[in-house]
Amino acid sequence: MEGFLVALAVSFGVIFVAELGDKSQLMALAFATRYRTMPILIGITVATAVVHLASVAIGYGLGSALPTGWISLLAGAAFIGFGLWTLRGDSLTEEDKRKAARGGKSAVLTVGVAFFLAELGDKTMLATITLATQYGWFGTWVGSTVGMVAADALAIIVGRLLGRKLPERTIKYGAAALFAISGIWLIIDALSELL
Repeated sequence: MEGFLVALAVSFGVIFVAELGDKSQLMALAFATRYRTMPILIGITVATAVVHLASVAIGYGLGSALPTGWISLLAGAAFIGFGLWTLRGDSLTEEDKRKAARGGKSAVLTVGVAFFLAELGDKTMLATITLATQYGWFGTWVGSTVGMVAADALAIIVGRLLGRKLPERTIKYGAAALFAISGIWLIIDALSELL
C-alpha cells in the first residue's frame, strides 16, 4: 500500500505541475466557454485515463515510447482546423443552442477526442511513462490522471468565469486563438521530434 501511495503522490504532483500552462489547459479553457463543466470534465477524464493507461503500460511493461511525431502533427493540423472553424462560426438554431448548453454526449465526445489526440506524445504522457518505470503502474495511472484532471479543472473554472464577463465575439476570437496556439504547439513538437 505504501508503494501505491508514493506512486500516487509523486505522479499527481509531477503531472499537475507539468500540466500548468500546457496546451491541454488552454484547450480546457476554450471548451469551458462553449460547453457545460460536467461534460468537459467527463471528456477530459476519460481521454486522460485512456492515454495514461497506455502510458503506464508502455512504461511498466515495455519501457519504450510510441512513435508520436506523426500523431502530434495530425493533431496539430486538426486543432488549427478547429480554430478556423471557430472563427467561421456556426449558425445555431434554438434547439442547437439548448443542446450545446446541456452539453450532452456530443460535448463529451468532442472534448474526449480532442484531449486524446492532444495528449498522445505530450510531455505528460512521456512523464507518465517515465514515472511508471520507477513507481509501478496503478498508483502512477491514478495519480497522473487525477493530477491532469485537477489542473485542467482550474482552467475550466477560469474559462467559466471569463465566459460570463466577456462578449461573444471576444470569446469566439479567443477560443480560435487558443485552438490555433494548441495546433501550432503540437506541430512544432512533432517537427522537432521528426526532424
